[in-house]
Amino acid sequence: MTELWESRSQADMATEKLKAFAQPQRLMVLSLLLSRGEQSVSAIDEATGIGQPALSQQLGELRKSGMVSTRRQAKQVYYSLADDATELCVRSIEAVFGSGNPAMIAPGSGVVGDRARSVKGAAAFARILNV
Repeated sequence: MTELWESRSQADMATEKLKAFAQPQRLMVLSLLLSRGEQSVSAIDEATGIGQPALSQQLGELRKSGMVSTRRQAKQVYYSLADDATELCVRSIEAVFGSGNPAMIAPGSGVVGDRARSVKGAAAFARILNV
């Protein structure tokens, strides 16, 4: 894997992905999907209170960025996190800025338990990315 300092195109792609996280309503939706799994649009609206017009716009941005996947059943559209990388990023953001529980980061990645708890804040985020 090429490290970001070695590739401008990789750094540009990472920046674009990070921009998708840098909006409160999108981050709320991603956190909800991490916490509760697949959700319908109406369930996302009810849980977050974002409101239909803004929610539709933010879900569109999340689809465009490849962070969520959709499934249609009759007239309902269901959303879920698109992949393990998105899940890891949301878990990391939750650990650093949300509940602050690093033990919840990346199950199966080796960064759990006492090792994860001993590292706080941004250092925990950096530790996760280096595993």
